Amino acid sequence: MTTLEQTKTPETQRHEPRARLLAPAIVILAAAGALAFGVRNGIQRRVAEGKELAQSTDEAATPAVSVTHPAPAAPLQEIVLPGNTEAFTDSPLYARTNGYLTHWYFDIGARVKKGDLLAEIETPEIDQQLQQAQAQLETAQANYDLAKTTADRWQFLLKSGSVSKQETDQAVANQAAQKAVVDSNSANVRRLEQLQSFEKVYAPFDGVITARSTDLGALIDAGSAAQAKELFHMAAISTLRVYVPVPEVYSNAAQAGSIAKLTLDEYPGRVFQGTLVRDASAIDPASRTLLVEVDVANPDGLLLPGAYVQVHLKLPATIRSVTIPANTLLFRREGLRVGVVRNGRANLAPVAIGRDYGATVEIVSGLRSADAIILDPSDSLENGSPVRVQTGGAQ
Repeated sequence: MTTLEQTKTPETQRHEPRARLLAPAIVILAAAGALAFGVRNGIQRRVAEGKELAQSTDEAATPAVSVTHPAPAAPLQEIVLPGNTEAFTDSPLYARTNGYLTHWYFDIGARVKKGDLLAEIETPEIDQQLQQAQAQLETAQANYDLAKTTADRWQFLLKSGSVSKQETDQAVANQAAQKAVVDSNSANVRRLEQLQSFEKVYAPFDGVITARSTDLGALIDAGSAAQAKELFHMAAISTLRVYVPVPEVYSNAAQAGSIAKLTLDEYPGRVFQGTLVRDASAIDPASRTLLVEVDVANPDGLLLPGAYVQVHLKLPATIRSVTIPANTLLFRREGLRVGVVRNGRANLAPVAIGRDYGATVEIVSGLRSADAIILDPSDSLENGSPVRVQTGGAQ
């Protein structure tokens, strides 16, 4: 049997040192490759872990919100608004002459016609002044008649040269002066006759006496120096005016000529029909309402001025609305807002409220049924801030 030393040849003896050096190099290279592979994997793992940490940090910093969608509401057929009734004509009655009240003929609640005598005032001073003015008028008329006769005579004599032109002109001028005195006294008599006619107080229109503020023997002072006291207060109630503040969002329902229905608590089940006749054509900046007037016929007098009524106004078919939970509303300085999630961000949408149902509210503008609105939004929620919708939070 041949041993290892015996099988060695000169060729193998020559390559043996090189093989011995190559084996450790291969081992070293393998170890370096394994080390580089491990380092590379560690770096990649750390980068992935960093990304995961950053993502989780961003998710933790982004507020999670629950959202819901607006529910379509049935189209409104009408709105019910409070209104106040007023008499079509409401007027206080004052005396136009001074004196003492001697008679009054109607008390509160009395229905009177235009021209009915309501009261009589005794005016002795006016009566005496009128008599004096009439006497002065008679005197002035007599002087005028004499001046006219004299002027006519002098003009006749002037034709024959019996009098001078100067004397004739004086007579004619005196006639004109006396005519002016007559006119002045006539005007004074007419003035006093008118004052005397104010002794009788008549109803200026058909209506009802709502107040009587005088009595027999009361001193009547019609002077402008002191505040005059009214004798009666009258109201025309055959037709009533109803003033209704209509919210701005429903202002297009206030069309002249449209029908309005009125209901009152004292007449349950009964409906009174009126007509919208005019509006203020301007929105009140304080209340954001449009003042409209509804006229309602009241031939039986069932409706009283000053009564509280509920006015039912028909709405155009173009008004559509949605309902949302009340806990989605944000009250900001700019106005009412609702948080809507769009492209991962919160948008504060301005909205207009219709009717308040308590747990839910009606929104007549600003939202669509497909919008995702935030439930219980934080007061610190800003427009455009990123939000994260919770899984299963949409309702």
